[in-house]
Amino acid sequence: MTSSPAFFVFCLALVSFTVAVHIAGIATEWLLLAGDSMTAVTLLLLTLLKNSELRAERAIQRKLDAIAAALLEAQEGEPGEAHENLRDVIRMEEEI
Repeated sequence: MTSSPAFFVFCLALVSFTVAVHIAGIATEWLLLAGDSMTAVTLLLLTLLKNSELRAERAIQRKLDAIAAALLEAQEGEPGEAHENLRDVIRMEEEI
């Protein structure tokens, strides 16, 4: 939802509203409403960004673990379960 054009238009309207309220010198209640709205949207976007970052970090770690296990199996001479896990993890982007 946050990458959609509608959300961008909403954020642009919110910023425009905040600027217009400050320029027009409207009542303090409207200034507080505009500021609180901007704060809420900012916190929402930060939370979504951190969630995305953690998911990507976990995916990378799972891939590295699978690669390490496959390399250890290859050194022992016979490919096995680790190679299957490696194939599954490499295609993990499709699941996320």
